[in-house]
Amino acid sequence: MRLLSVGGVIAYRALFNWTTPSMFVGTLLVGPLFQLLFFAFLGRQLGVADDTFYIVGNAVLAASLACVFGGTMAVSNERRYGTLGHVLLSPRPRTLVFLGRAVPYAGNGLLIAAFTLTVGSLLLGLRIALGALPGLALTLAVGALSCAFCGLTLGALGLRFRDVWLVSNVSVSLLLLLTGVNVPADHLPAWMRVVGGGLPITHSAEAARRLVAGDGFGAALAPLGKEVAVGAAYAVVAAVLLKVFEAESRRRASLDTL
Repeated sequence: MRLLSVGGVIAYRALFNWTTPSMFVGTLLVGPLFQLLFFAFLGRQLGVADDTFYIVGNAVLAASLACVFGGTMAVSNERRYGTLGHVLLSPRPRTLVFLGRAVPYAGNGLLIAAFTLTVGSLLLGLRIALGALPGLALTLAVGALSCAFCGLTLGALGLRFRDVWLVSNVSVSLLLLLTGVNVPADHLPAWMRVVGGGLPITHSAEAARRLVAGDGFGAALAPLGKEVAVGAAYAVVAAVLLKVFEAESRRRASLDTL
């Protein structure tokens, strides 16, 4: 537990490029809020969906930026800063070290999602029942953790590929397009819905919308369970890739190659 908690927090402070107040507020708080307002007013003009659809969807999506890029930085920045060799020489299990780093980024994403949902609701007049708040908090937390494990999977690619940031930027764009947060799923082609079902936050957004609509936690259990399964799958893939690429990098002597 100490390795997960203390190690994760230290790595977060050392490797997350947006921990300065100006970068955190401008990139992770103001940016998602303006994105929410943009899609909400665009949706009004086009008549695609109501404000609630965009407020909830973009609140869930807001966690993805910190979680996906944070999870990527948790691995790839070790290589970038020349400290990866020290981590790999540690007698501690590397899988536990790196998977534990997802927790601070998930907490960061949950904070951003809660901020976006609160401010967006105040600006656009959305009222959420108090009874829905515990389930909504759990849903946002599960979506954030799922995104963080997805980011770790992308970060594992940084042990093998030089430009992992290109993949991360494309992944964030895919979350915006394919997860149903800003484009209703029934408006997407069938293959896009299938791909979106395997991405993080897709099912969290569905669960959050059911809770806000007053359907109760029971109605949100099915999509929430799917989100847990997606997050667990990314955690397993990240662990496997870290093992494989570590062995490959040792064999090719490319651990510190940029």
